[in-house]
Amino acid sequence: MLELKMEYVVTDDNRKRAVLIDIETFEKVEEILESFGLGRYMEEVEDEAVLSLDSAKRYYDALEKD
Repeated sequence: MLELKMEYVVTDDNRKRAVLIDIETFEKVEEILESFGLGRYMEEVEDEAVLSLDSAKRYYDALEKD
C-alpha cells in the first residue's frame, strides 16, 4: 500500500483547506490513476471489433482533420 505523507494547509479558523504531498508521492498517485483509467478503458472496448493495420490506416485517413 502506498504510504501518504501529507501536510495540511489550514485556514485562520483551523479548518483544513488543502493538502500538500511530496512530488514523488504525487507522481506515484498519478501513475496509479492513469493505469486504473487505462485498465477500465481496455475493459470497455474489449468486445469491439479489431481493425487490421490497413483498415485502421484507411479509417484514420478518412477522419476529418482540423
